[in-house]
Amino acid sequence: MTLFADAVEASRRVAATSSRSRKIAILAELLRTLEPEEVPICVGFLSGLPRQGRVGVGYATVYGVEAAAAVDPTLTVGDVDRAISEIEAAKGSGSTAARGRLLDALFTRATEPEADFLRRLLTGELRQGALAGLMADAVARAAGVPSEVARRALMLSGDLTEMAHIAITSGERGLREVGFELFRPILPMLASTSATVAEAVAGFPRASVEWKLDGIRIQIHRRDSEVRIYTRNLNEITAELPGIVDAVLRLPVTQAVLDGEALWMGDDGPGSFQQTVSQIDSDAPPEGIVTFLFDALHIDGENLLDTPLHERAARLRSIAPELRIPSILTSDPEEGQRVLEESLRAGHEGIVVKDAASTYAAGRRGKAWRKVKPVRTYDLVVLGAEWGHGRRRGWLSNLHLGARDPGTNDFVMVGKCFKGLTDELLRWQTSELLARETSRRGIAVLVRPDLVVEIALDGVQSSTRYPGGVALRFARVKRYRPDKRPDEADVIDDLRALLPGRR
Repeated sequence: MTLFADAVEASRRVAATSSRSRKIAILAELLRTLEPEEVPICVGFLSGLPRQGRVGVGYATVYGVEAAAAVDPTLTVGDVDRAISEIEAAKGSGSTAARGRLLDALFTRATEPEADFLRRLLTGELRQGALAGLMADAVARAAGVPSEVARRALMLSGDLTEMAHIAITSGERGLREVGFELFRPILPMLASTSATVAEAVAGFPRASVEWKLDGIRIQIHRRDSEVRIYTRNLNEITAELPGIVDAVLRLPVTQAVLDGEALWMGDDGPGSFQQTVSQIDSDAPPEGIVTFLFDALHIDGENLLDTPLHERAARLRSIAPELRIPSILTSDPEEGQRVLEESLRAGHEGIVVKDAASTYAAGRRGKAWRKVKPVRTYDLVVLGAEWGHGRRRGWLSNLHLGARDPGTNDFVMVGKCFKGLTDELLRWQTSELLARETSRRGIAVLVRPDLVVEIALDGVQSSTRYPGGVALRFARVKRYRPDKRPDEADVIDDLRALLPGRR
């Protein structure tokens, strides 16, 4: 039985290095020591998502546990896995109290490093760089199989923990037996980011330039009269989208796997991601949810994953012309810019530029797909920061950001941000923020609100977590603004104006 402390220590070492090859070596070293049944458990832990998925405990619940830390490590990997299963299974009346008791029991047995890891794991804050692609390579090394074989099996299975278990127990032969199956969703292909249309188009002899929507990524599987719909995290949401099921059943095919987006369309145009989610999560039947399709992965028994994009697009257009997302084939940045402007005028996010010759690389954020969105920057005030982990241990890293309320001239918290910080900037801001410290709350250092920082963001969403009613989306630090006073920071209404329906 493997101690949980061994997985926590491996996570610490992974976070402490920026070398990809070193990360893979650390993970592979741990995987080789595990019992077969422990492999999927540890792969989930170190990838930041337990095999049970999100277990329904919130930030306040997890960080509210006040159990004294154990001195010596006694928890095994299996102990923690069973505890998480029990927490996930606690549902219905009295479940909040039951989950609290289970968390108390778990944290009472955890050392301080283990407790810190558990908090971040259970709240989705575990960031040590062991993402799916990295872990797939580590599994391949531990199992002694080619990396491309492991990645292909991951793409087709859609399950990192299952792929890892097959690799360790059955080797290359077992991985090569993993094939494409209807109603077993695969990981979606992802897009990297480009700053401009010209940069996105560069290097592509011909590109598909498509509208980028702010909806829910969906993967649709159909066989005869059966349709199932999955999210980008491979969770099934068929029952929540009856209108899309009906639309897919009208297509002139008997079998299909289609890639697209579900989007709520209001009277004034497209809604935000959050509004789409709210419609789907509502107890009432969702209204106004439509689908836009942009890829075909399988049609009537033919697997299209290795078929060039322009051929897949033509096949999709032949069966679903009315559902195909607006797009053009071009190599001209000016034509791409016109598509971007059309998308923005229609209320969408931007565009995705795709290599027309590319195959479908499921689960990877490569250079074959490149998204372009307008970047907005705002001057906000630092209200505090949290001590970092891994390579950022000893530095204040995750910034608490506030916008100015012109009515009170106070600052209203609107989110946190840890991206965009160089080592030099981390050193500087740690010194500056500690000099402004007013109090501490857990791992957070609260400070006088007199440092202005320029933040780039993709937008905002409604939030009940922050008093301003909005939360930043995909925020990153651009630079500090020592030339600006706090009373020159952007006001909360500037951010609220970005909410859908107010633009």
